[in-house]
Amino acid sequence: MTTRRNFLLQSGALAAGTMLMPSFTMAPYKTEKNLGIQLYTFRKELDSDALGTLKKIAAIGIKKIESARSSKGNYYGFKPKEMKTVCNDLGMKLVSGHVHLDENWQQTMDEAVASGQKYLIVSTMPSQGQTVDNYKSVAEAFNKAGEECKKMGLNFGYHNHAYEFESDKGEVLYDVLLANTQADLVHMELDLGWVVVAGKDPLDYFRKFPGRFPLWHLKDMDMIKKESTEFGKGGLDIGKMLQNKKASGVKHIFIEQEEYASTPLESMKENLAYLKNL
Repeated sequence: MTTRRNFLLQSGALAAGTMLMPSFTMAPYKTEKNLGIQLYTFRKELDSDALGTLKKIAAIGIKKIESARSSKGNYYGFKPKEMKTVCNDLGMKLVSGHVHLDENWQQTMDEAVASGQKYLIVSTMPSQGQTVDNYKSVAEAFNKAGEECKKMGLNFGYHNHAYEFESDKGEVLYDVLLANTQADLVHMELDLGWVVVAGKDPLDYFRKFPGRFPLWHLKDMDMIKKESTEFGKGGLDIGKMLQNKKASGVKHIFIEQEEYASTPLESMKENLAYLKNL
């Protein structure tokens, strides 16, 4: 696994990035009415009781969800059409799902069509190497996958972590990926929490690559532990991100949290309450 920048370097980079923000709006944020949740937040609960967990998520007002691979497959033990029916019955929409770009890719696309979802997101590289050359090769593979998805009425995308923001030959590797992928074929899902952990400012990416980020993972991060936390307890300025979401091109925002003060459900309730009070 690649190394991460230490906290002091991150803090310095964040401070430097803050100085570049005046061109962005500081207008009051209007509460997002249609936030979604990345189901990895509830991974253990879904493995033990998928239907019951989805009912609890719907009960706190969530209307959009993004799935993640589980021990029971991409749809938590349901068949794709069953997942669609369950979501419809609960008043929710399966918008997106995290999958692998592998030898089963055609089956993955077929199942996504059956489930009714519109986005297939990968969060791992199909080839390894923190080099410009590898990221250009990955971009080529992503463009191809994007073409295949487009033919089936789907959208292909990539979700970042922190390691993509390392550099090679003076170039930030995530920037290489963005520069070499077609915007209409590769839809970036920007995990805002991992961006700040990497010592970068999401607003700089909104500015440099406007409209390239139709999906977000809205995630606050404890900058010392390098792990997720409840909104308002970490290093992400959530209000400022939401005030400037238009520049990013975002259409779907999914809350994700991987570590919790108590339980995933209580953390989600706390996060939603935080957003209402912005």
